Amino acid sequence: MGASGSGKSTFMHLLGCLDRPDRGTYRLAGREITGLSPRERARLRNRWLGFVFQSFNLLARTSVLDNVALPLMYAGMRRRQRRRTAQEMLERVGLTDRAAHHPNQLSGGQQQRVAIARALVTRPILLLADEPTGNLDSRTSVEILALLQELNRRDGLTIVLVTHEADVARFAQRRVTFKDGLVHQDTPAERPVAAADVLRAGAA
Repeated sequence: MGASGSGKSTFMHLLGCLDRPDRGTYRLAGREITGLSPRERARLRNRWLGFVFQSFNLLARTSVLDNVALPLMYAGMRRRQRRRTAQEMLERVGLTDRAAHHPNQLSGGQQQRVAIARALVTRPILLLADEPTGNLDSRTSVEILALLQELNRRDGLTIVLVTHEADVARFAQRRVTFKDGLVHQDTPAERPVAAADVLRAGAA
């Protein structure tokens, strides 16, 4: 969390191996990566990291299934296998019946679920989500947060989510606040809100 310009996005770019730090070290899964070449960082991003963005970043003229399968093409997986794996990910996010649709035929919440499926298709160890609920209404936002909490709880997936909204941060287990490019506060949440409970109560 943090105000605009506080360093949130820069920090996420460092975590996602999109930028290289000026100094210090960064170890991901025990591996020092600050000295890797651009090609090595790209390979690492494809294998270990998943990205979800506020604007979805889906290919408009490509089917939902092929959008999800795209990272597997870059990984060199055969077409039949990557489409099968993409279908499995769509099932995980509840969109198997939308596989042949195009992004403009989906609601905002459905598009974000497609983006999450695409981020998960390579089975990353870290999911980076930059304002993933920023373009969604309140209830749809809670639905997306419920999905992320389920992925964390059931699959053990580590999720780093950037937000400036306190209503979103209340669902997190740990809250790191940035100010002027530095960590201002880092506190565990004693009782993070369960998004599934909010949906059941109809209070989203």
